[in-house]
Amino acid sequence: MSTSHFDLAAAARTEMLHEGFDPDFAPGTERQLAQIRAASAQRVETGNGAADLRELLWSSIDNDSSRDLDQIEYAESVDGGIRVLVAIADVDVAVAKGSPIDQHAAEQTTSVYTPATVFPMLPEQLSTGLTSLNENEDRAAVVTEFLVDAQGKIHAHRIYRAIVRNKAQLAYPSVGAWLEQRADAPPKVAASAELQSQLKLQDKAAQSLRKLRVQCGALNFDRPESHATVDASGAVLNYGTTQKTRANDLIEDFMIAVNETMARALQAAHRSSIRRVVKTPERWERIVALAKEKGASLPAVADSGALNQFLEAQHKSDPDHYPDLSLAIIKLMGPGEYVLLRAGEEGDGHFGLAAHDYTHSTAPNRRFSDIVTQRLLKALQQNAPSPYSDEELAEIAKNCTQKENAARKVERFSLKAAAAVALHNRIGQQFNAIVTGVSDKGTFARLVNPPVDGRVIRGQQGLDVGDRTRVTLLGTNPQQGFIDFGR
Repeated sequence: MSTSHFDLAAAARTEMLHEGFDPDFAPGTERQLAQIRAASAQRVETGNGAADLRELLWSSIDNDSSRDLDQIEYAESVDGGIRVLVAIADVDVAVAKGSPIDQHAAEQTTSVYTPATVFPMLPEQLSTGLTSLNENEDRAAVVTEFLVDAQGKIHAHRIYRAIVRNKAQLAYPSVGAWLEQRADAPPKVAASAELQSQLKLQDKAAQSLRKLRVQCGALNFDRPESHATVDASGAVLNYGTTQKTRANDLIEDFMIAVNETMARALQAAHRSSIRRVVKTPERWERIVALAKEKGASLPAVADSGALNQFLEAQHKSDPDHYPDLSLAIIKLMGPGEYVLLRAGEEGDGHFGLAAHDYTHSTAPNRRFSDIVTQRLLKALQQNAPSPYSDEELAEIAKNCTQKENAARKVERFSLKAAAAVALHNRIGQQFNAIVTGVSDKGTFARLVNPPVDGRVIRGQQGLDVGDRTRVTLLGTNPQQGFIDFGR
C-alpha cells in the first residue's frame, strides 16, 4: 500500500469528529471577534484597574513551534528569598461567559495538537493573537506572585490582574542547553546580561521548589516525548523524541506552584472549584512487581515517596533504561481527571505531584477548565457570587475529563498514523520494545528507537506492562493508525 499521498491533516480531522469534537466554530464567532478586537485596545490603554507591569523584564519559555503563549515569568531577589511573578493570559476578560466562542470552548474543552495541524479550542485570532502573551505586545494577564525561600517553601502569595509585555519569547531546547552549560546562550539571552541574570534567578527558585516537592514524594519522570515533523504537503520529515531540559523543569515547577496557590486561595475562601487529581495508582501491585524485578522493595500500600526514591535510584544506576521504566510506571498509574471540590470539602490530591491542593489555571488559551478557574477567582476578588453552580462545575469537570481522554486518542492516532507513514519501508525489521499496555483490547508496546507505539498481534502471550522484548514490524496502516508487531 502506498503512503506517499496519505493526508495526515484530513485523517486527524476525521478522528476528531469520531471522538466527538467539532473543529468548526459556530456562526457569530467573527462578529464576536470583531468586538473583542475593538475592546482589547481600549482595555490595555486604560488598564481598567489592572496593575501596569509592562516595564518588568518578562520572558516566556515554550516549545519552538508554540504560538499560543499562556504564561510569562519574572523574578527578583528580596529579603527572605526570591520573589516570583507568573503572568497567565487573561482569556476571561476577552471571552464573555455564555458567548458563542465561550460555548464552543465549553463543548470542546481543549486544543488538540497533531503533527499535521492544531485544532484550537479558541479561534486562532485569540489563542495565538489577542490573548496570547506574544513578544512585544501589551496584554491583559492574571498575575500570581509569591516568595520562594531557600528551602523551596512558598510564602506571601498574591493574585491580581495586570497589564504585561513579554520582552523575550524563548524556547526550551536552547535555554535548557544554556542552563545546563551544554551550549552557548541563545541570541536573545546572549544579547542581554540582565536577561541572563533573570533566567538564572528563575532557575534557582525553580530548583528550590522542585527539591522540596521531591522530598515530599513528587515523581520525576525524565523520559522523552514522541513527536513527528510534517511539512506543508503532509510528508513526514522525521519521527523522533524531544528530551526534557532544565528549562522545561523551570516552567513546570512555576506552573505547579501557581496551580497549587490558586487552588488554596479558592479553598481558603470556601469557594467551590474544579480540581485536577491523580488518585492512587490503578495497578500498584504491578508497580511493586516491577520494583522487585529491579531488586527493590515497595510497600504494599501505594506510597509516592517510596516510589520516588525507587525511581531516583534507578535513574542514577541505570539511566539508559530509565525512560522505559518511567513509561511503564506512568501507564500503570492511570490518567488524571477533573473533579468538583465543593466549598468546605477536603478533596483528593495529585499522587504524581505529591500535591494535596491542585487545579488547572495556567493554560487558558488551550484548556477550558483554566478559563473557569479565572472566573471563579475574579468572582472571589470582587466578593461576588460564583459564576457557576456546583452542578455546573461538576458537569464541566466531567466533560473536561472526557474530552481530554478523547484528545489523547486523537493525538495518539495522529502520531501513529505519522509513524505508519514513516515506517512503511521498514516492515520486516526487528526492534527493541517495552510493553505499555495489556487489556482485553490487546497487548501494546512502544519501540525504543524510534519511539513508536503499536499492537503486538503475534506472540503476545505472557507479556505484561513494563516487560522489555524484541519485536518485528509486521505491517502499518496509516488510515486506521495501526502498527502491528510480532515476536
